[in-house]
Amino acid sequence: MRLLLIALLCLASVPAWAQKAGTPGKFDHYVLALSWSPTYCAGRSGRQDADQCGGPRQYGFVVHGLWPQYADGGYPAECAAETKPVPDEVASATLPVMPSRKLIEHEWKRHGTCDGGKPADYFAKTREAFAAIRIPGEFNAPKAPLQLEPEQVEALFAKVNPGLSGERMAVVCRGRYAAEVRVCLDKSLKFTDCGKSARDRCAGEVLFPPLR
Repeated sequence: MRLLLIALLCLASVPAWAQKAGTPGKFDHYVLALSWSPTYCAGRSGRQDADQCGGPRQYGFVVHGLWPQYADGGYPAECAAETKPVPDEVASATLPVMPSRKLIEHEWKRHGTCDGGKPADYFAKTREAFAAIRIPGEFNAPKAPLQLEPEQVEALFAKVNPGLSGERMAVVCRGRYAAEVRVCLDKSLKFTDCGKSARDRCAGEVLFPPLR
């Protein structure tokens, strides 16, 4: 059930019409989707997720996924007819930044198979992309809700990440609550313009719930 909820969330986050038939390795750039864990954990699926929301560690931004994209819009998905489980050692190395084994398996099947490499390569790249993003101090374990305009969120990220700008990222909401910050990267994991790949999806101010 939880894997189905994750899949539905992914489909809701990116319009279904955007998905296109894909060939592994044939894409133009990436979107790195950073999920704000307190928003996820406050929802129904999060309350059922002991891995990310029930343990002693409190998460802020975590990786939702590293998604291959096309420059003219849309994205490839599920580029392999059959997939084997992600090796345990690869999943274990990835859990600190993507704290759900089921999410890891889902992201590999849906997005990682379009990258053109093996699971070890794809998730090493995912960890590298996350490590290259500096998270603004305002989001470092806040004890009270943060209420910001999308442009303010982008400005905070741009301030601590040289080369990042509003054209190279987007803020995505679930209602009035922050769900994700999406950053566009080229194949060498450098910041690049999003074009049609990502846009702000928030109506007014964005509310970041505090860490639990």
